[in-house]
Amino acid sequence: MGAAEQTSSIEPTPEEVEALLEAARYDDIDDVISLASAGISLDSKDSEGRTALHMAAANGHLAIVEYLISSGVTVNASNLEKNTPLHWACLNGHVEVVKKLILAGANVSILNSHERTPMDEAVNRGKMDVIDAINTAVAQVELTGVSVS
Repeated sequence: MGAAEQTSSIEPTPEEVEALLEAARYDDIDDVISLASAGISLDSKDSEGRTALHMAAANGHLAIVEYLISSGVTVNASNLEKNTPLHWACLNGHVEVVKKLILAGANVSILNSHERTPMDEAVNRGKMDVIDAINTAVAQVELTGVSVS
């Protein structure tokens, strides 16, 4: 079976998706890797549209965020409220995760269902360090000429 066939594996069960999201939420990288090895798509969404990247970003788990990005997950995945992992990292003040997401191509201009960008969410919560991190990462992306999609 080739790699292409493995990625189009059967749809994961809600329990498998839940296990993946819980592993990402509680910083259990071994479980995340194990579930990925079992053929569970790392882009799987739960009933609220949340992905493993949403959970890892929201909780500041940089190692899992890095693993998911290096595995090719959709960085700008949005949940039912149109929040991306970057929205959640900004809301919760996870500076290193914010930088990593932006350098990996996270869109800083996406509006959620409340018409707020990730930076708006940081401003709302008074997370000035996050705003600095966004500005620094965006400038770094522009300087290195990395294409931001």
